[in-house]
Amino acid sequence: MPGIDGVAASQAIRAQPGGSELPIIALTANTFSEDRQRCLDAGMDDHISKPVDPERLFATLYRWLAIADERHEHRLS
Repeated sequence: MPGIDGVAASQAIRAQPGGSELPIIALTANTFSEDRQRCLDAGMDDHISKPVDPERLFATLYRWLAIADERHEHRLS
């Protein structure tokens, strides 16, 4: 998003109604544990560093989509 970094974007998303239910995954060149923690502290659910391993990317997406689906199903029941 132009003019906003991922931390600010995730905080803005989390502040919206329903924003807590949306999985947010950081995709970044920052690889230090402090960077990962900064993302998690900002409300992101996970962190993937570049270069991206396709298997890890798909596994992470699948995990968070399954969790989001479970949350949605629970809300409907």
